[in-house]
Amino acid sequence: MSEELTPNAFIGRTAPPADEDLTAALGSTRPLWNQALATLATRFELGEWEWMSYSPKAGWSVRIRKGKRNILYMSPCRNTFRIAFILGGKAVQAAHESKTPARVLKLIENGTKYPEGLGIRWEIKSTKDLAPIEILTALKLGH
Repeated sequence: MSEELTPNAFIGRTAPPADEDLTAALGSTRPLWNQALATLATRFELGEWEWMSYSPKAGWSVRIRKGKRNILYMSPCRNTFRIAFILGGKAVQAAHESKTPARVLKLIENGTKYPEGLGIRWEIKSTKDLAPIEILTALKLGH
């Protein structure tokens, strides 16, 4: 999407956030954060996650994995959080060939091309923003 994304809430920190810091940063979106993690764990058996930071300038994110494979990232921001996927060409092709909702196809079309795949990012501000997580996770795991 062309809109500017909210900055990570934990820029400048050298240690991962404590649970109370995460709750304070996420504000009213904390239940959505918990719901996203619970859905990924129950529907896709993605209960393996860890805090990570590439540098203090980037802040902290949760990396969700299946074995050694990175599936998606969740980055806490102030009163929202960001979801990020890197989809390979087969997953992108499958999205276009299946009955993928127009809203998810728009996220894909607005993605950023990287050598490792297509980067897709958006912010979670309400329950309706959660739906693409399941669709994109299924595409990622299937391809």
